[in-house]
Amino acid sequence: MQPELALFVSAFSTLLALVNPLEALSVFLGLTEAADAKARHRIARRSCFYALLLMFFFLAFGTLVLKVFGVPLSMVRMAGGLVLIKIGFQLFSGPATALAPPAAGGKPAHVSFVPMAMPIMFGPGGIATIIGMTSLARRSSSEAGAFLALAAAIVATMAVTYVCLARAEHILKRIGPQGVDAITRIIGFFVSAMGMGLLVHGALEAFHFGPAS
Repeated sequence: MQPELALFVSAFSTLLALVNPLEALSVFLGLTEAADAKARHRIARRSCFYALLLMFFFLAFGTLVLKVFGVPLSMVRMAGGLVLIKIGFQLFSGPATALAPPAAGGKPAHVSFVPMAMPIMFGPGGIATIIGMTSLARRSSSEAGAFLALAAAIVATMAVTYVCLARAEHILKRIGPQGVDAITRIIGFFVSAMGMGLLVHGALEAFHFGPAS
């Protein structure tokens, strides 16, 4: 069970850093400023549910999508690594987090899927990360246990994200916009580091398994 636990911890920490609930909550509050508490909770629940479905789709069919488009996994790792490095750099060095403008007309827009679920919670970096983790699970000695660990990591990530969004006002009042900005920059640094690791891993795999020169 030790490899599955390590995979769960790795997947959970990586996905949580990518989803970045603290970054999402300020945007969420801005987009739902005109909504009451009940409507805001409903939007948070739908957003997390849609993101959860997207993650499970790529967990189950990500490799098939690659085969359809003829893209080797090593290239996806390298591209995903570059995306993560870019995202991390933007989080680390970008401007302070600001609230997004409220929906026009005083009513909350249909923001559950776009932009909340995708791309704020689940974007290109998440797609590449889940497909890369799927390849690791297929190479595991216990493939079923590895996939269960990844599924549990996805569920745990979205559960934490939902709690953050559901209590967005309380969290923002506690740590303040400056606290959110500081944590976001720290997360950005580690996202860049994870992206570099993914890029190096993909490059080594392409070199080792690529066609002979």
